[in-house]
Amino acid sequence: MRAEQPDDPDASGRVHLTSTLMKSILLGLLTSVAASCANDPTADVRLADAHATPETRRLYHTLRSLQGNALLFGHQNTLNYGYRWTEADLAPGELRSDVKDVTGSFPSVYGFAVNAVSDPTWSDAQREAAVTQQLERDRGVYRRGGLITYEWHMYHPASGKSFYDTSAVVHRIIPGGDLHHVLRANLDQAADYFKRLAPIPIIFRPWHEHNGDWFWWGKGSTSEADFITLWRFTVDYLKNEKQVHNLIYAYSPDRSRIDIDAFVPGYLWGYPGDDYVDLMGLDNYWDLGHRGNTATAERQLADFRRSLESTVRLADSRGKIAALTEAGREAVPHPTWWTDVLLSSILHNETTKRILYVLVWRNANREREQTDHYFAPYPGQMSAEDFVRFRNHPFVRFEDELPDLYGRN
Repeated sequence: MRAEQPDDPDASGRVHLTSTLMKSILLGLLTSVAASCANDPTADVRLADAHATPETRRLYHTLRSLQGNALLFGHQNTLNYGYRWTEADLAPGELRSDVKDVTGSFPSVYGFAVNAVSDPTWSDAQREAAVTQQLERDRGVYRRGGLITYEWHMYHPASGKSFYDTSAVVHRIIPGGDLHHVLRANLDQAADYFKRLAPIPIIFRPWHEHNGDWFWWGKGSTSEADFITLWRFTVDYLKNEKQVHNLIYAYSPDRSRIDIDAFVPGYLWGYPGDDYVDLMGLDNYWDLGHRGNTATAERQLADFRRSLESTVRLADSRGKIAALTEAGREAVPHPTWWTDVLLSSILHNETTKRILYVLVWRNANREREQTDHYFAPYPGQMSAEDFVRFRNHPFVRFEDELPDLYGRN
């Protein structure tokens, strides 16, 4: 909960000093944990790709060691645009993020889409320009020590239309289907980018929210067996045929289609098996004030915490990392949402504290998209001050406070 203002005029300074000291001590402990990875230590790492690069294995080992000790904060497309700015407004080489504008630091986790480097409508020259720009972004994140994640809103393989075209097509793109070559061609473009990015490791989150009915690969448009075939083929093709070995594979169903009282079977619909998954995530907007959820705020908060506990328990039981792979409250209309809802839920108990990171969705540019579709505050937004309090909590890590995730030092 938000602290009351102290009566003692010097108290706020002491509170800030204490917070700074606590963060320094915890950062030292986290750095020691990360440094321990340098000696060896990836012998116990088991990934979907048995031939994952040493850099990928070291990252996974470090991330697993951080579980329960810190929450990494992430934001989708944080470098691409903001609520009141676009890249066209920036000088050459300038970086900007709404998150940094408010807190003084970039997020520790950067979410991007494969769509940024793969679009079937592009010419070769257009694609190369997009790839060059995105490589620059990703390499910069890696130099600064941040964590990179990719999801993929692949266009409909038959119609070429939006990923929201839900006409059945998965059965046509898996092996034996008449459009299997289209899937392979799309994977070829993704593989090309991932290999050019190597040895930088990334968390790859394909076919996300598959238990919903809004994407063509979702439960409403395909069978469970065909979805599992799609997932397994994706992993096998990338690692075996395309020799992509810098990926950590993340699985992330959507909370809105999971019965909180029967979480496990709902979560595991379409689960491809432990040999094909490294990170077990959850996309949860539903319990955070989604307009379709008519439950009371108190019930939503309780369900949110239960969803975190259930995700962590499933991941722990399978030796996987747990994360809140997408989340947030659109337009953040609650002035203390970051501490009263998000942080208090992560800190609810020792189980919920094992959520490694939370990634909130993008900040659509208001002028360009004519909508208040944003999930992180911008300067002056009503929750900005509370976002700074969230950032300053000793358990929370933004980019400027990360230990060495990659075992480079």
